[in-house]
Amino acid sequence: MRKLARGEACGEGEESAAMSINVILLGPPGAGKGTQAKTLAERTGLTHVASGDLFRAALREGTELGMLAKSYMDRGELVPDEVVIRMILERVAQPDCAAGVIFDGFPRTREQAEALQTSLAEQNGKIDAVLYLHVPNDVLLRRIAGRQTCKVCGATYNIYYFPSHRPGICDACGGQLYQRSDDSLETAQHRLDVYFAQTRPLIEYYQRQGLLHEIDGQQDIAWVTDAMLKALGPFLEPSAQPKE
Repeated sequence: MRKLARGEACGEGEESAAMSINVILLGPPGAGKGTQAKTLAERTGLTHVASGDLFRAALREGTELGMLAKSYMDRGELVPDEVVIRMILERVAQPDCAAGVIFDGFPRTREQAEALQTSLAEQNGKIDAVLYLHVPNDVLLRRIAGRQTCKVCGATYNIYYFPSHRPGICDACGGQLYQRSDDSLETAQHRLDVYFAQTRPLIEYYQRQGLLHEIDGQQDIAWVTDAMLKALGPFLEPSAQPKE
């Protein structure tokens, strides 16, 4: 159930639309966005919309947008903004997003951000807060390049922070651990370079609007969750607030 802001009451028409809370979660690869987005969704009742999940589902199901995106990917080209935006807007138009959304992995460029704001405004909505998980580059590289995944059960480990008890062997099922090809040190650095080149203007864009809340992503998971909930405090009912 949606966690309404304290003092809000259910209404009709425009009053109901005004209760929608839309949050953007920004952060580079390895910052922990996926983990935090799922926890925030559980704590707030908002719908978690992850651009990566949408792409994978569209490709798997062979939808019109999925095949269009695939045509660019097969040529080694970036999927154009207009295709990404259409995919996101189709998702947020679904009924389960009416009460509000946590955007994870979108927007990535200023053009995407402006298109999202325009679309929300047409539905009497807006972006209420942007949570930016800040993590130093050296920590991000260790988080990404140290990741290992079990081939059998999919459990994840990190050789620097939480390694398996036996090197290369999953603690949960005994399966073999492997490193994804895009988690090598060189690839990880490239991914970070691309992310910051794209996203730095976006951070400044939301900063100028007074929407950006910077969160120390080096802290443990529970601390980061509480910091995010505190940033969203004005929009949440008391039961969703972090305990002091």
